[in-house]
Amino acid sequence: MKKLESKKRYVLPGDFITTAPLRLQDNVVLEGKRIISTTIGLSDVSADSVRVISLNGIYMPKIDDLVIGTIQSIFGNSWFADINSCYQGMLLGQDVFGRGSYPTTSEMKERLDKGDIIFARIANSDRQREPLISIADKNLGKIDSGELIKIPPTKIPRLIGKHGSMIQTIEASTNATITVGQNGFIVVSCDETNGLLKALAAIRMVDEQAHLVDLTDKVKKMLEYNGV
Repeated sequence: MKKLESKKRYVLPGDFITTAPLRLQDNVVLEGKRIISTTIGLSDVSADSVRVISLNGIYMPKIDDLVIGTIQSIFGNSWFADINSCYQGMLLGQDVFGRGSYPTTSEMKERLDKGDIIFARIANSDRQREPLISIADKNLGKIDSGELIKIPPTKIPRLIGKHGSMIQTIEASTNATITVGQNGFIVVSCDETNGLLKALAAIRMVDEQAHLVDLTDKVKKMLEYNGV
């Protein structure tokens, strides 16, 4: 029997995976001779079985989304950043150095090195390869300081609030600056330790109680106290 090469790709509920006669594992069903995904995830086809690794809570890149990433490596003329997704975000050297440039690895490390945090835009994404990210637009680029935290991407709209009301409330009450990525990564910076702790506590509250209707009032009351 020919061994099947394991190949992973993004799939959505209802997406076709394969017709191979394989053992069904997690998050897949058989419809006729077609094996279909039942969830958002990463298809995993091996020699004798097929499954979908659920990506609930993992960010699915969309063009023009603003995301926060941490530089993981440099390869060729590109940086690769963790953006809380199945694939790393790819930042081209020419995005930083200009079109037609061929920077050395040393020159690239001087601009962005492993562990650096960036605020970027998804420039291109097709679910089949690393999404292309850019820091060329205004207000994007390296984030020099702050506390990096993570919440599920699905809760980011709750953290921002209607017309930005929730995030503005937290910032005004703590004197913190909060940079929010649609991928679930958040950077909080504040000159005062107490303000930083209160901002982090407020974000944790949103994460844990996002289902509550009166969440904004609860966050406001918590922020009124001096302690955390």
